[in-house]
Amino acid sequence: MSATNPENAGGRWGALPYLGMKTGKLVVTVAVTFLGLLFVTFLIGRVVPVDPVLAVVGDRASQSTYDAAFIELGLDKPLYQQFWIYLSNALSGDLGTSLLTKKDITADIARVFPATLELATAGIILGTLFGVPLGVLSAVKQGKLADQIVRVVGLVGYSAPIFWLGLLGLLVFYAKLGLVAGPGRIDIAYEYSVTQTTGLLLIDTAMQGQWDAFRNVLAHLALPAGLLGYYSMAYISRMTRSFMLAELAQEYVITARVKGVAEWRIIWVHALRNAAVPLVTVIALSYAGLLEGSVLTETVFAWPGLGQYLTNSLQNADMNAVLGGTLVIGIIFVGLNLLSDLLYTVLDPRVRRR
Repeated sequence: MSATNPENAGGRWGALPYLGMKTGKLVVTVAVTFLGLLFVTFLIGRVVPVDPVLAVVGDRASQSTYDAAFIELGLDKPLYQQFWIYLSNALSGDLGTSLLTKKDITADIARVFPATLELATAGIILGTLFGVPLGVLSAVKQGKLADQIVRVVGLVGYSAPIFWLGLLGLLVFYAKLGLVAGPGRIDIAYEYSVTQTTGLLLIDTAMQGQWDAFRNVLAHLALPAGLLGYYSMAYISRMTRSFMLAELAQEYVITARVKGVAEWRIIWVHALRNAAVPLVTVIALSYAGLLEGSVLTETVFAWPGLGQYLTNSLQNADMNAVLGGTLVIGIIFVGLNLLSDLLYTVLDPRVRRR
């Protein structure tokens, strides 16, 4: 009488205890990581060569005004007390007040982040839709012309400066050919007619039935999203090729070919399904990279997102806003890494046995 494996008992539901244990460990890891992230951002705010008091009162303020602001900001307290105040405020969602906008930083980030989210999401969708098939093609045609073309295209996208590609794209597709709209998210003719419910203009215009505005938003989104999609496609296709080459060399592929299984089924069903497990992590981290690494793209295309907000804040020595944005970016990375680990566990039963 054979013993029943508890991982397989109850089908998929048998994995729940293992997922629970894995989730618990990840939650502890995330908590420690988040605490470390808060500590690092706190230290950055204390070591940068920018006087936060002068940023508030100006360099012409009297000594008494400077001293009053110094005490009001809590800078007269020991560092451990300052960190505790910073930690308590951050956990309650209070990231301070922006010196540039004079508004709550949390509200500022909530206002600009949907623009970055829309741009990065469109970019990762394009990068995945093109990157995965091209990576599979490159692996299947290893050493042939198709493989060389895919690798060269990927190399250009991965190594060329993204701001240079953005400027070149504006020159060719906007200024010369007129195929796309210019910088910004939407023309001013439509800007005040759209009620921003979600902050994602494609969704908001579609929900409100404003199809002219929808097409205008899409025309503005096409070039920067295509640029980020090309950038992520280069990395995703490269990693897909590596994963697929490893899978196609496995014994189960040789066995399937000996049994006469159709080649397309071996590639797209068996090999790609196994390669998809580590590929999930690659795509998730690429997405996180687009969410935080689109600073240059947003600057080139005057895209009013988190990247441009951080750039403007840094140029105006608004360190509260810079540190708040840095903290949000760190949380995004940790969150997406957590999600990819959970998906990894679900997709690969072998992980649950460890």
